[in-house]
Amino acid sequence: MQDTEKQTENEQVQTAQAGQDAQANQSDAAPAATEPTVEDQLIAAEAKIAEMQDAFLRAKAEAENIRRRAQDDISRAHKFAIEGFAESLLAVKDSLEMALKIETPSVESLKEGVDMTLKQLSSAFEKNKLLEIHPQAGEKLDPMKHQAISAVPAEQEANTVVAVLQKGYTISERLLRPALVTVAQGK
Repeated sequence: MQDTEKQTENEQVQTAQAGQDAQANQSDAAPAATEPTVEDQLIAAEAKIAEMQDAFLRAKAEAENIRRRAQDDISRAHKFAIEGFAESLLAVKDSLEMALKIETPSVESLKEGVDMTLKQLSSAFEKNKLLEIHPQAGEKLDPMKHQAISAVPAEQEANTVVAVLQKGYTISERLLRPALVTVAQGK
């Protein structure tokens, strides 16, 4: 009976070893079957390079198209930037032309027409952010907005506005023309 048990035990050990050997053979064979060859790796790398080169060329072309579109937009913006301002001045021109068509204008009607035309012009300026710089007497000279033409003796602090000779203008908070002023001399 002991011989039978030993024989059964030996058979089990041999079966276990055979299973292990088969697994070892499979694991040795499996990497060989799934491991790519150098040629396969080269082909895969060349395909990846071609794919990346295509993506690069597409991105480069897209960037060039965006640059060209932006340039066109800037060109159109420069070309038509004054369009809104010009449109608002058309009413002023129409009013002046109508005033000239009157055959026998009276001083009163001319004055009234000029006043209405000035209101239209002021409205066009305001609509297009063209604002007046009109300093008050006694205001401190601001070289960013005012241009002193002369200094005169006055009973006020030095470098303050005495008189405004010509209004100044800003457009969208940028100086278009400084106000021409005379300032008080230092004592």
